[in-house]
Amino acid sequence: MARENEGHDREKQEEKRGYPRLRDANISLKVKSNDIDIITKSLDISASGVYCKVEKEIPLMSRIRVVLIIPRPKTDNTLAPQTVKIETDGVVVREHPVIIGKKIAHYDLAIFFDNISAKDRKALLEYTDQRAHNK
Repeated sequence: MARENEGHDREKQEEKRGYPRLRDANISLKVKSNDIDIITKSLDISASGVYCKVEKEIPLMSRIRVVLIIPRPKTDNTLAPQTVKIETDGVVVREHPVIIGKKIAHYDLAIFFDNISAKDRKALLEYTDQRAHNK
């Protein structure tokens, strides 16, 4: 029951965001810092951050490096979808252990992009806008 309420609270929180958030498990990403090097997939994404699950605990307010691989919109001239690589710094703003069977299965992690370039933010906005309109 707490999970359902948490999702509802999250929806209210999303309404206040500066950029639309898109549920999307198709974005590959790498999370790196001094002693962490994790490859995972997104749970949702926006132009200001990403929510993902990781196998290792990363403390709140940790500074990390994030590398995202997002699909580029397909054009008539391309035979296959292209990708865009985005590298930026981020800060862990939420970290929540997910417990299954009395054991920690993984951690849900929210990362705020605090140093994303205008070009990379634009690429994320184009991706999320395209996906939102093609559902």
